[in-house]
Amino acid sequence: MKKLALAAALAVTASTAAYAGGLEEPVVEPVIIEEDTSGSGGAWVIPVVLLALIGAAAAS
Repeated sequence: MKKLALAAALAVTASTAAYAGGLEEPVVEPVIIEEDTSGSGGAWVIPVVLLALIGAAAAS
């Protein structure tokens, strides 16, 4: 009888360990990359150059 109880206990232990991980896909969170969106850094160069050209043309 002890052998039957031992075999049943081992069977229960082995069967629960087999289903420990399950068959679901792992949940992987996406990596969010934020970019700097300041686009007005070089926007002042063109008007300054145009003003310099207009000032040079008016002076001559």
